This record gives sequence, structure tokens and C-alpha cells, in this order.
Amino acid sequence: MQSHDKQMPIMEHLIELRNRLTWAVLALFITFGVCYYFVEDIYGFLVRPLADIMGPDRRMIYTALTEVFFTYVKVSFFAACFVSAPVFLGQFWAFVAPGLYKNERSAFMPFLFATPVLFLMGGALVYYFIMPLAWKFFLSFEQVGGASALAIQLEAKVGEYLSLVMKLIFAFGLCFQLPVLLTLMARAGIVTANGLASRRKYAVVIAFVFAAVLTPPDLISQVGLGIPIIILYEISIIMARISERKRAKKAAAEEDEEDDEDGEQAEASGTAVATSDDSVDQQAAAAASYDDGQTSLTRSSEDDGAPRLSGPSRKDDGEDDFNNAR
Repeated sequence: MQSHDKQMPIMEHLIELRNRLTWAVLALFITFGVCYYFVEDIYGFLVRPLADIMGPDRRMIYTALTEVFFTYVKVSFFAACFVSAPVFLGQFWAFVAPGLYKNERSAFMPFLFATPVLFLMGGALVYYFIMPLAWKFFLSFEQVGGASALAIQLEAKVGEYLSLVMKLIFAFGLCFQLPVLLTLMARAGIVTANGLASRRKYAVVIAFVFAAVLTPPDLISQVGLGIPIIILYEISIIMARISERKRAKKAAAEEDEEDDEDGEQAEASGTAVATSDDSVDQQAAAAASYDDGQTSLTRSSEDDGAPRLSGPSRKDDGEDDFNNAR
């Protein structure tokens, strides 16, 4: 990573970030144009849960001249953000991935794919299950007029309906990111599975409070969002336990490798010490044999009275020859 930082200074990083953001914004504008071309079909898809309950003879109204236009712009932008999300995530990953290690890239890659999938699951849940039940609940307050009472009938506004639908889809999609968030925090060591399990009762209360804030003031929407949050919280605990087990196995494997390396180093150092001891012993034995040969040669020359063929003639010369021989 240091060599990579040397090759790419801060200005080159900023230029790379600008290029990635340019491609992401360009993809957003292109998808916005395409979605605005099909905006009536997209808005009809969003209105279908209410239209199925109200029937074909009912209508929606708008009270401002620009309300429908800006509603269509909001629908197009909302759909464009969802469609262009893979491009944005891909550009984000292309910018961040070169600065990560190989194990970090392999760890974050599944969450990159899980984020849009979980958001889609949250939107599908609110569209196919929560919205029909909620609209049926709200339409139950309609009354038929009589002799002593006026009729109460829903005249839904285009802008208000879209704001409510977008709020529900965004709330459910955001809550479905809970497993991704808690699993990443568990991988980073910020939270633990035991800590999450011990705080389960607080999580249940917070889930229903969060659902009451984000959803309309009806029991169906609140329960429909609170129960999935609790289920996702339990899934997050399981994912955190799996992450902790993998991290523990990896740490144990690294410790075993370090122990093996230490053992090999100790064995190598012991072999080197033994070799040096053997060489010292061999040198000592050679010196002792030399001393014995010089002593026997001197004694034989003195006993025979003949001139000595080799060996020191004087004591100091013998020491010099002995040192030279060593």
C-alpha cells in the first residue's frame, strides 16, 4: 500500500474520485431521462395497490397546476436512483478496491451485492404486502351518505400519495440494510454476537419506535415494519457469530504458522550452534595433537643426542611456530 501511495499522490486520488463521480452522475442523468419517458407507466405501477382496492370508477386529484409535473419528476428521479444504484456501487468499489488488501476485498464483496438485493426485498415487502393492507385500512373510514349524514369519500392527491409511497419504500429498504451494517461492525470488532443477543429486549423497543416514526400512524404499517426489523436483527446475530468463528479460525491458523516458523528458526539456530561447537572441538583436538607431536619430537632429540630435524630450537620460537601452525 505504501508503494501504491507513492505511485498515486493525493491529486491523482482526487482526479480518480472526480472521474468516478462523473460516471455515476452521468448514469443517473441517463436513467432519469429514460425513466421520465416511461414515467406514466412507473406511476401507474405505484398507484396499482390503491387502484385495485378503490376500483376503476375512482380517481385521483391534484390541486396545484405544477403538482403533477413535479410529481412525475420525483417519480423519475426516485426510479433513476434505484436503477443507477449498481453503477454507483460499481464506481465506488472501483475507487476503494485498489487500497484494500486481498482478504479485505473478498470480505467486502458479498456486502456490495447484498445491499441492493436487500433494498429490493424491503421495497417488494412494502409494495406487495404492507401497502394493500394499509390502504384497505384507510379506505374503511369511507361512509355512504344518508338522510342525516354526508358521504365520506377519499379523493387522493397525486403528490401526497407519491410522498407516502416513497417514504414507505425508503423506510423498508433502509431497515433491510440492518444485517449488512451489523455484520460489518462485527467484522470490525465494534460489536459482538453476545452483546447483540444480550441487548435483544432494547432492540425490540427501538424497532417498533423506529417503525412508528417512519410509517403512517396505523397499526398495520408499524407492525409490518417492526417485525421484519426484529427478524433481521436475529439474522444479524447469526451472521455476527459466523463472522467471529471465521475470525477465530483465521487467528488460530496464523498462530500455528508463527509457531512453526519459530520452531524452524530455533532448530536452525541450534544446528548452527552445534556446528560451531564441533568446529571448536576439532580445532582444540588438532592443537592438542600438535602439542603432543612437538613434545615427543623434542624428547626424542634430547634423548638421542642427535640434532633435531624439526621443532622449535628455543622456547619463544616454538610458540611462534605453534601460533603460525594454528
